[in-house]
Amino acid sequence: MEKPMHPQRVTVWCGFWSGGIIRPFFFENEQEAAVTVNNERYRAMLNEFLLPKFEEEDTDDIWFQQDGAPCHTANAIDLLRTVFENRIISRNADVNWPPRSCDLTPLDYFLWGTVKDECYANQSETIQKLKHEIKVAIDEIRAHIVENILKNWIDRMGYCAASRGSHLNEIVFQV
Repeated sequence: MEKPMHPQRVTVWCGFWSGGIIRPFFFENEQEAAVTVNNERYRAMLNEFLLPKFEEEDTDDIWFQQDGAPCHTANAIDLLRTVFENRIISRNADVNWPPRSCDLTPLDYFLWGTVKDECYANQSETIQKLKHEIKVAIDEIRAHIVENILKNWIDRMGYCAASRGSHLNEIVFQV
């Protein structure tokens, strides 16, 4: 039986690509209460939310990168291959996700910190207001910022390759 430590919370997913930021998806039950992400819920989000977005896009040069969270990697690779083929960076994929490497995804080193700064500054009093603030904060990120972050990501990948997977001292705390 799931019982949250903090009853007032949101569980949110976003995508980040050269076309912009894919709007947030909130993991919720039928009563609109936040739920923990597990394999079943993650696959449902992919099937019902993310993959339909890419049906209309030219995905031949898009790579799908996800962190090493077990709920993201357990039995999801087969589903992702239907769209991204062998262009998946993840545990148990063609390109393995390096362990302890949160500094390699723009969502971790840029987006979530930016969104949290905005949302905490506004001190939302309800979950609905918090969800609204999250959407607004994401909508306010402009295309040139996304472009700069993706250039930074390419640099990070270069540092990672050059360091052969060791610590990336050159980029810590830099965006």
